[in-house]
Amino acid sequence: MKVLVVGSGGREHAIVWKIAQSPLVTKIYCAPGNGGISTLAECVPIKAMDIDGVVRFSVDNKIDLVVVAPDDPLAAGMVDELEKAGIRAFGPKKDAAIIEGSKAFAKDLMKKYSIPTAKYEIFENYDHAIEYLKHQEYPLVIKADGLALGKGVIIVHGFDEAQEAVNSIMNDKVFGSAGRKIVVEEFLVGPEVSILAFTDGKTVKPMVSSQDHKRVFDNDEGLNTGGMGAFAPSKIYTPEIAEYCMEKVMKPTISAMNSENRTFKGVIYFGFIITKDGPKVLEYNARFGDPETQVVLPKLDSDLVEIFNSIIDEKLDEIDIKWNDNAAVCVVMASGGYPVKYDTGFEISGLSDAEHDSNTVVFHAGTKQEAGKFLTAGGRVLGVTSMEPTMEQAIKKSYEAVGKIKFNDAHYRTDIGKKY
Repeated sequence: MKVLVVGSGGREHAIVWKIAQSPLVTKIYCAPGNGGISTLAECVPIKAMDIDGVVRFSVDNKIDLVVVAPDDPLAAGMVDELEKAGIRAFGPKKDAAIIEGSKAFAKDLMKKYSIPTAKYEIFENYDHAIEYLKHQEYPLVIKADGLALGKGVIIVHGFDEAQEAVNSIMNDKVFGSAGRKIVVEEFLVGPEVSILAFTDGKTVKPMVSSQDHKRVFDNDEGLNTGGMGAFAPSKIYTPEIAEYCMEKVMKPTISAMNSENRTFKGVIYFGFIITKDGPKVLEYNARFGDPETQVVLPKLDSDLVEIFNSIIDEKLDEIDIKWNDNAAVCVVMASGGYPVKYDTGFEISGLSDAEHDSNTVVFHAGTKQEAGKFLTAGGRVLGVTSMEPTMEQAIKKSYEAVGKIKFNDAHYRTDIGKKY
């Protein structure tokens, strides 16, 4: 099989890395890919949002399977267009990807089908939102409705902060068109757990649990980022909680999407918060999470391409998905100044030393390769993932590997995996 993966981050590197282990695959392409991905796949200069370009390349090169990894092209209907052109594609169609593309849709879906989530209100009018916020108890959570690279969520602790947040989203358009509509939610308290799940629209098979670290600095301080690290499995996601989430959230969500004539096939991400009143859904994503994918896929012992094919053919119930018992920890090395202002183009050294241990793999997120050297090319640069029998050993091994990698202004948290 010839496989094309769409995307360019650490998640895509992890997907390409796992696909490369499949005996079914003869050639891997990635559009546009990055420096690290180029060691496993042929990177082609097609942007992830260039739907026509991806379709044309897939047809011209007789691609057998396209894996659409990022949220934007899924929400824009890339899978629909590939299928129209006769290309097998993995990921939800546009009408199903709306579960991530619109937070308002997702909240209304949960309300309609009694899926546990935070109380909320939706606003399209600035004045109406401000009037509502004058009479609320704080803290509250204010979310841009659309896709905002994982950064469209603001926690506010009083009316003045709330007014500033709504003004920045709706009037200043800091998240662009994603902020035409906002969701105002109650603030829930508790640890967060990420559950990625494979589904073919009939069967749901959860992957191993994971937790990520969103804040840029240690002790969950500083700005929200796309994720500064992750670990798997989660200690707090007990078998009892897992059963509750399956029966009250996962199965009902897939059933609800079917009832809405929006059958979801692909990977669905459930962001849970474990409150004193039980697990509640914080968000849905319509694809593999990042950096969670970088700790979940190393624990997968089954053939990922076989799983993708079974989902496309709606035969997920016929395959047995196996996971190993190791703990996995991913430490993200970012450019200094991320997620606001940062410089790129710095040479990265020590990568081969870091990966000398077979239980450690360095996933590239924002890198490029020039003249045989790897250079920084983004905010999140690398995801350094190690696997060991215990969480403590995996944490130690990841940070040993991080210590071997050098580039100017490198920033990383020192407490990944120690949270719970």
